[in-house]
Amino acid sequence: MSELRFQVPGMTCGHCVSAVRTELSGVPGVHAVEVDLDTKSVVVRGDVLDTQAIVAAVDEAGFEAVGIG
Repeated sequence: MSELRFQVPGMTCGHCVSAVRTELSGVPGVHAVEVDLDTKSVVVRGDVLDTQAIVAAVDEAGFEAVGIG
């Protein structure tokens, strides 16, 4: 299983967390999404993760993924 970790500095509330989690959960290959509002960090786990699709999903939620990898 692959894992991507990154920051989403623009998250400020529970609604932000929900929006990011919802968009990322819809990306093909994603099996688990962990979002921590306190640290503004996100961990995505799945079989084959497409970094561009992950970044696009975070963008669709209205945020920027920083330091993805």
